[in-house]
Formats: sequence, structure tokens, C-alpha cells
Amino acid sequence: CFLRLFFIIIILAYFILYLTVQGMNLRCLCITKERALIGRLIGAVEVNLASSYCTEVEIIATLVKSEKKICLDPEASWVKKVLNAMKKRPG
Repeated sequence: CFLRLFFIIIILAYFILYLTVQGMNLRCLCITKERALIGRLIGAVEVNLASSYCTEVEIIATLVKSEKKICLDPEASWVKKVLNAMKKRPG
């Protein structure tokens, strides 16, 4: 009886841990946002729209040389210009 209870507690603890780890992915990726003008350093831009797990629009840029990903501030004027230019490009 004790062994059965022990296994049930272990299974419940594992299930709670699993849900907690899965829940960690359900949040915003951008904690800090770059406002400085770095347009020439950007190789690619990814836009994540607001959703149920993150209520903010996230703009993630990949730098050309280092391939490092950084978050851009969507309210910065130069970021708005880059996004508008991307919308106008064909393809």
C-alpha cells in the first residue's frame, strides 16, 4: 500500500514538473529591446505577433556577422521604417 502511494506521488510530481517545463516556453521571448540604430548589422528579421502567450509584438533580428539574435523595440522610429520597407518588398 505504501509503495503504491509512493509511485502515485512520484508520477504526479513528474507530471507537474513536465507541465511546468512546457509552460516555460509559453512566454515572451524579448525581455530587453534594442532602440539603437543597427540597421546595417541586420541580416534577417522575424516578427512574432501578439498571441495568447505573449501580448506584445516581438521583432527579433539576426545579426549578419555573429548570427546573434537580438530583440528590437517596435516603437523605435527606425524599426518602424524597416518593417514598412519589408512590407513593400515583393515576395
